[in-house]
Amino acid sequence: MKKFAVAVLGGALALLGVAALVLPGPGFVLIAAGLAVLSTQFAWANRPPRYARGKAEQGIDQVANNRVRASYALIGALALLAVGLLSLVGVNIPYLTVLSGIVILLSGLFLLGTVIYARSPSGRVRQRRSRAGTARVK
Repeated sequence: MKKFAVAVLGGALALLGVAALVLPGPGFVLIAAGLAVLSTQFAWANRPPRYARGKAEQGIDQVANNRVRASYALIGALALLAVGLLSLVGVNIPYLTVLSGIVILLSGLFLLGTVIYARSPSGRVRQRRSRAGTARVK
């Protein structure tokens, strides 16, 4: 019974997420939430989040290692913050609502935090540990 309930809830979240990819809404967030629910009972649902985490770690490592990429990421974060703030203070930007302005602002903050973390000493320590771990595996 529990497995059935998890399958229904996780499947519904994932399907809503797929629909939200073309409709207004947080599609990827709902898909991730659906996979998280499904992964509590089904092993196959762990693969996509593991893949996404690996790609995110690669991106953080690339930002940490390359000043040009870090600069572009910082410029992108500042642009997102500027657009989000402008939409929230009432500047009429085509196709943006208050909700999309908030989402853009949060995206800019998230990207800014990622760049700061990647370029910080703790981010470089994590990167050295991950490189040392992969060196031992090979």
